[in-house]
Amino acid sequence: MLFLKKHAMRGADFSEIRRKDRWSIPINILREVVINALVHADYSHRGTPIRIAFFDDRIEVENPGLLLPGLTVEDLKLGVSLIRNPVIARVFRELDLVEQWGSGVPAIYRQAQVEGLPEPTIEELAGRLRFSVPLRDPLPLTREQSRTSRPAQSGAQSGAQSAQILLTLSDTPLSSHDIAQILDLPSKSGAFKRSLKELLDDALIEYTIPDKPTSRLQQYRLTDHGRRILAQQPSIHSTLG
Repeated sequence: MLFLKKHAMRGADFSEIRRKDRWSIPINILREVVINALVHADYSHRGTPIRIAFFDDRIEVENPGLLLPGLTVEDLKLGVSLIRNPVIARVFRELDLVEQWGSGVPAIYRQAQVEGLPEPTIEELAGRLRFSVPLRDPLPLTREQSRTSRPAQSGAQSGAQSAQILLTLSDTPLSSHDIAQILDLPSKSGAFKRSLKELLDDALIEYTIPDKPTSRLQQYRLTDHGRRILAQQPSIHSTLG
Protein backbone atom coordinates (compact mmCIF):
# COMPACT_ATOMS: atom_id res chain seq x y z
CA MET A 1 0.00 0.00 0.00
CA LEU A 2 2.91 2.37 0.65
CA PHE A 3 4.21 1.66 -2.85
CA LEU A 4 0.79 2.36 -4.36
CA LYS A 5 0.31 5.55 -2.35
CA LYS A 6 3.71 6.79 -3.45
CA HIS A 7 2.83 6.48 -7.15
CA ALA A 8 -0.97 6.80 -7.33
CA MET A 9 -1.48 10.27 -5.85
CA ARG A 10 -2.54 12.74 -8.55
CA GLY A 11 -2.22 15.96 -6.57
CA ALA A 12 -3.88 18.00 -3.86
CA ASP A 13 -7.18 19.83 -3.47
CA PHE A 14 -6.89 23.23 -1.73
CA SER A 15 -10.53 24.26 -2.18
CA GLU A 16 -11.13 23.78 1.53
CA ILE A 17 -9.23 25.23 4.49
CA ARG A 18 -7.09 22.13 4.85
CA ARG A 19 -5.21 20.36 2.09
CA LYS A 20 -6.95 17.23 0.83
CA ASP A 21 -5.02 14.62 -1.14
CA ARG A 22 -6.60 13.71 -4.46
CA TRP A 23 -5.88 10.16 -5.57
CA SER A 24 -5.90 8.94 -9.16
CA ILE A 25 -7.49 5.75 -7.78
CA PRO A 26 -9.37 5.76 -4.46
CA ILE A 27 -7.16 4.06 -1.89
CA ASN A 28 -10.00 1.83 -0.69
CA ILE A 29 -10.22 0.29 -4.19
CA LEU A 30 -6.49 -0.47 -4.20
CA ARG A 31 -6.77 -1.88 -0.68
CA GLU A 32 -9.57 -4.26 -1.70
CA VAL A 33 -7.68 -5.43 -4.80
CA VAL A 34 -4.53 -6.18 -2.79
CA ILE A 35 -6.49 -7.98 -0.05
CA ASN A 36 -8.29 -10.04 -2.69
CA ALA A 37 -4.93 -11.11 -4.17
CA LEU A 38 -3.49 -12.05 -0.77
CA VAL A 39 -6.53 -14.05 0.34
CA HIS A 40 -7.13 -15.92 -2.93
CA ALA A 41 -3.58 -16.56 -4.20
CA ASP A 42 -2.59 -20.16 -4.87
CA TYR A 43 0.47 -20.44 -2.64
CA SER A 44 1.26 -23.94 -3.92
CA HIS A 45 2.80 -22.22 -6.97
CA ARG A 46 6.25 -21.79 -5.49
CA GLY A 47 8.44 -19.05 -6.89
CA THR A 48 5.42 -17.18 -8.27
CA PRO A 49 4.87 -14.03 -6.21
CA ILE A 50 1.96 -11.65 -6.02
CA ARG A 51 2.86 -8.77 -8.33
CA ILE A 52 1.89 -5.12 -8.35
CA ALA A 53 2.71 -3.19 -11.52
CA PHE A 54 2.22 0.55 -11.92
CA PHE A 55 1.67 1.91 -15.44
CA ASP A 56 0.91 5.45 -16.56
CA ASP A 57 -2.77 4.60 -17.11
CA ARG A 58 -3.52 1.68 -14.76
CA ILE A 59 -2.40 -0.44 -11.84
CA GLU A 60 -2.27 -4.22 -12.24
CA VAL A 61 -2.29 -6.69 -9.36
CA GLU A 62 -1.57 -10.34 -10.21
CA ASN A 63 -1.77 -13.37 -7.97
CA PRO A 64 -0.79 -16.96 -8.80
CA GLY A 65 -3.65 -19.37 -9.45
CA LEU A 66 -6.70 -19.30 -11.67
CA LEU A 67 -10.27 -19.13 -10.39
CA LEU A 68 -11.44 -22.27 -8.63
CA PRO A 69 -13.43 -24.71 -10.79
CA GLY A 70 -17.01 -23.59 -11.29
CA LEU A 71 -16.25 -19.94 -10.58
CA THR A 72 -16.28 -17.31 -13.33
CA VAL A 73 -15.30 -13.64 -13.52
CA GLU A 74 -18.98 -12.71 -13.75
CA ASP A 75 -19.62 -14.69 -10.54
CA LEU A 76 -16.98 -12.58 -8.78
CA LYS A 77 -18.70 -9.37 -9.85
CA LEU A 78 -21.98 -10.69 -8.42
CA GLY A 79 -20.39 -11.51 -5.05
CA VAL A 80 -20.11 -15.29 -5.47
CA SER A 81 -17.05 -16.52 -3.60
CA LEU A 82 -15.19 -19.83 -3.22
CA ILE A 83 -12.48 -19.77 -0.57
CA ARG A 84 -9.13 -21.25 -1.59
CA ASN A 85 -7.32 -20.44 1.67
CA PRO A 86 -9.81 -20.74 4.58
CA VAL A 87 -7.23 -20.06 7.30
CA ILE A 88 -5.95 -16.88 5.65
CA ALA A 89 -9.50 -15.77 4.90
CA ARG A 90 -10.56 -16.31 8.52
CA VAL A 91 -7.58 -14.33 9.85
CA PHE A 92 -8.35 -11.42 7.50
CA ARG A 93 -11.99 -11.56 8.61
CA GLU A 94 -11.04 -11.48 12.30
CA LEU A 95 -8.76 -8.50 11.62
CA ASP A 96 -11.70 -6.68 9.99
CA LEU A 97 -9.84 -6.58 6.68
CA VAL A 98 -12.68 -8.57 5.09
CA GLU A 99 -16.28 -7.64 5.89
CA GLN A 100 -18.03 -10.70 4.48
CA TRP A 101 -17.22 -13.38 1.94
CA GLY A 102 -17.64 -12.20 -1.64
CA SER A 103 -18.19 -8.54 -0.75
CA GLY A 104 -14.81 -7.19 -1.91
CA VAL A 105 -15.08 -7.45 -5.70
CA PRO A 106 -18.64 -6.01 -5.99
CA ALA A 107 -17.53 -3.16 -3.69
CA ILE A 108 -14.62 -2.39 -6.05
CA TYR A 109 -16.95 -2.10 -9.03
CA ARG A 110 -19.48 -0.01 -7.11
CA GLN A 111 -16.80 2.38 -5.90
CA ALA A 112 -15.35 2.75 -9.40
CA GLN A 113 -18.79 3.64 -10.72
CA VAL A 114 -19.38 6.19 -7.95
CA GLU A 115 -16.01 7.81 -8.62
CA GLY A 116 -16.64 7.91 -12.37
CA LEU A 117 -13.67 5.64 -13.09
CA PRO A 118 -13.41 3.25 -16.04
CA GLU A 119 -14.55 -0.26 -15.09
CA PRO A 120 -11.77 -2.50 -13.70
CA THR A 121 -11.04 -5.75 -15.53
CA ILE A 122 -10.29 -9.27 -14.30
CA GLU A 123 -8.39 -11.72 -16.52
CA GLU A 124 -7.15 -15.29 -16.22
CA LEU A 125 -3.88 -15.87 -18.02
CA ALA A 126 -1.05 -18.41 -17.85
CA GLY A 127 -1.80 -19.62 -14.36
CA ARG A 128 -2.49 -16.18 -12.88
CA LEU A 129 -5.39 -13.89 -12.10
CA ARG A 130 -4.84 -10.25 -13.10
CA PHE A 131 -6.90 -7.36 -11.69
CA SER A 132 -6.42 -4.14 -13.70
CA VAL A 133 -7.65 -0.84 -12.25
CA PRO A 134 -7.52 2.14 -14.65
CA LEU A 135 -6.29 5.46 -13.28
CA ARG A 136 -8.59 8.46 -13.16
CA ASP A 137 -6.24 10.33 -15.51
CA PRO A 138 -3.10 9.04 -17.27
CA LEU A 139 0.03 9.94 -15.29
CA PRO A 140 3.19 9.90 -17.43
CA LEU A 141 5.91 8.21 -15.39
CA THR A 142 8.97 10.23 -14.49
CA ARG A 143 12.37 8.93 -15.51
CA GLU A 144 12.99 7.76 -11.94
CA GLN A 145 9.63 5.95 -11.75
CA SER A 146 10.26 4.26 -15.10
CA ARG A 147 13.55 2.88 -13.82
CA THR A 148 12.10 1.60 -10.57
CA SER A 149 8.96 0.13 -12.13
CA ARG A 150 10.52 -1.54 -15.17
CA PRO A 151 10.90 -5.01 -13.53
CA ALA A 152 7.26 -4.94 -12.45
CA GLN A 153 6.13 -3.99 -15.94
CA SER A 154 8.16 -6.82 -17.43
CA GLY A 155 6.48 -9.23 -15.06
CA ALA A 156 3.01 -7.98 -15.83
CA GLN A 157 3.61 -8.14 -19.58
CA SER A 158 5.07 -11.67 -19.50
CA GLY A 159 1.62 -13.29 -19.50
CA ALA A 160 1.18 -13.00 -23.28
CA GLN A 161 4.62 -14.52 -23.92
CA SER A 162 3.88 -17.38 -21.52
CA ALA A 163 0.62 -18.06 -23.35
CA GLN A 164 2.52 -18.18 -26.64
CA ILE A 165 4.96 -20.71 -25.21
CA LEU A 166 2.12 -22.93 -23.99
CA LEU A 167 0.47 -22.84 -27.40
CA THR A 168 3.77 -23.65 -29.14
CA LEU A 169 4.17 -26.77 -26.98
CA SER A 170 0.61 -27.99 -27.53
CA ASP A 171 1.62 -30.57 -30.17
CA THR A 172 5.15 -31.71 -29.38
CA PRO A 173 8.07 -31.17 -26.94
CA LEU A 174 10.58 -28.55 -28.06
CA SER A 175 13.93 -27.17 -26.96
CA SER A 176 14.19 -23.60 -25.73
CA HIS A 177 15.99 -22.69 -28.95
CA ASP A 178 13.17 -24.16 -31.06
CA ILE A 179 10.49 -22.35 -29.03
CA ALA A 180 12.28 -19.04 -29.36
CA GLN A 181 12.79 -19.58 -33.10
CA ILE A 182 9.10 -20.35 -33.68
CA LEU A 183 8.04 -17.26 -31.71
CA ASP A 184 10.76 -15.11 -33.27
CA LEU A 185 12.23 -14.32 -29.84
CA PRO A 186 15.86 -14.06 -28.70
CA SER A 187 16.46 -17.36 -26.87
CA LYS A 188 19.03 -15.80 -24.55
CA SER A 189 16.89 -12.86 -23.43
CA GLY A 190 16.11 -12.52 -19.75
CA ALA A 191 12.36 -12.12 -20.40
CA PHE A 192 12.19 -15.39 -22.35
CA LYS A 193 14.14 -17.29 -19.69
CA ARG A 194 11.91 -15.83 -16.94
CA SER A 195 8.79 -16.96 -18.81
CA LEU A 196 10.13 -20.52 -19.07
CA LYS A 197 11.04 -20.56 -15.38
CA GLU A 198 7.63 -19.23 -14.34
CA LEU A 199 5.87 -21.88 -16.41
CA LEU A 200 8.06 -24.56 -14.82
CA ASP A 201 7.38 -23.19 -11.33
CA ASP A 202 3.63 -23.14 -12.09
CA ALA A 203 3.86 -26.80 -13.21
CA LEU A 204 2.41 -25.85 -16.59
CA ILE A 205 5.44 -27.26 -18.44
CA GLU A 206 8.16 -29.72 -17.45
CA TYR A 207 11.56 -30.97 -18.58
CA THR A 208 11.74 -34.04 -20.80
CA ILE A 209 14.99 -34.92 -18.97
CA PRO A 210 14.19 -33.80 -15.40
CA ASP A 211 17.38 -35.27 -13.89
CA LYS A 212 19.59 -33.17 -16.17
CA PRO A 213 18.10 -29.66 -16.49
CA THR A 214 21.12 -28.31 -18.39
CA SER A 215 21.42 -31.21 -20.86
CA ARG A 216 22.00 -30.14 -24.45
CA LEU A 217 19.19 -32.54 -25.39
CA GLN A 218 16.78 -30.92 -22.93
CA GLN A 219 13.29 -30.10 -24.16
CA TYR A 220 10.08 -28.76 -22.64
CA ARG A 221 6.60 -30.27 -22.80
CA LEU A 222 3.18 -29.44 -21.43
CA THR A 223 2.10 -31.07 -18.19
CA ASP A 224 -1.43 -32.38 -17.76
CA HIS A 225 -2.13 -29.23 -15.75
CA GLY A 226 -0.77 -27.11 -18.60
CA ARG A 227 -3.00 -28.88 -21.13
CA ARG A 228 -6.05 -28.28 -18.96
CA ILE A 229 -5.19 -24.60 -18.62
CA LEU A 230 -4.65 -24.29 -22.37
CA ALA A 231 -7.97 -26.03 -23.08
CA GLN A 232 -9.79 -23.72 -20.66
CA GLN A 233 -8.38 -20.57 -22.27
CA PRO A 234 -9.80 -20.24 -25.79
CA SER A 235 -8.86 -16.56 -25.63
CA ILE A 236 -5.21 -17.61 -25.97
CA HIS A 237 -5.91 -19.04 -29.41
CA SER A 238 -7.90 -16.02 -30.57
CA THR A 239 -5.27 -13.62 -29.24
CA LEU A 240 -2.41 -15.40 -30.98
CA GLY A 241 -4.25 -16.34 -34.16
